[in-house]
Amino acid sequence: MSNNTFLISDLHINHDNTWKLFKNNDGSPLRPFSSSEEMTETMIERWNNTVKEFDKVYVLGDVVINKKHLHLMEKFNGKKVLIRGNHDIFKLKDYTPYFYDVRGVHVLNDMILSHIPLHRESITTRFKTNVHGHLHGNRVTIDTPNGKIIDPVYFSVCVEQIDYTPISVDETRGKIEEQRQMYPDYLI
Repeated sequence: MSNNTFLISDLHINHDNTWKLFKNNDGSPLRPFSSSEEMTETMIERWNNTVKEFDKVYVLGDVVINKKHLHLMEKFNGKKVLIRGNHDIFKLKDYTPYFYDVRGVHVLNDMILSHIPLHRESITTRFKTNVHGHLHGNRVTIDTPNGKIIDPVYFSVCVEQIDYTPISVDETRGKIEEQRQMYPDYLI
């Protein structure tokens, strides 16, 4: 029996605009799909190939735009916790059939999980890293004398950043440590 913990954000299940209209900064499509069905089926397949029945998954917001698609969460493996995002606007009773817990933020050891990146002054030595969603293809950056760098106290788990596949907490910690080593002068 598996008991791993995973993170993911911004599924936007069956949301046409995420693949049809939204663009990256270079003008390319935000998501490389030709239909909402293809996008959703790809995410379900990648999720279920990674997450097993007893694994825990923190979904850091923006599950669906249209409530009629929320039932599709039953196709995703694992015990799911929703950290509400700006599009998770429905009543709690709408989410509880698919999520065993719904929260605004969650502290997971030395990480604070949120949908929208927290203000940098809110990320203290207690938390060290804000794992978040919301920014899709973008990252939180800092202006330095040598140009913009990725801010090492933030880590995005938007589906666009993690190949539409939940990322384990262990892998997340490894990637956070790589960021911290690249930019040690900009840590909390």
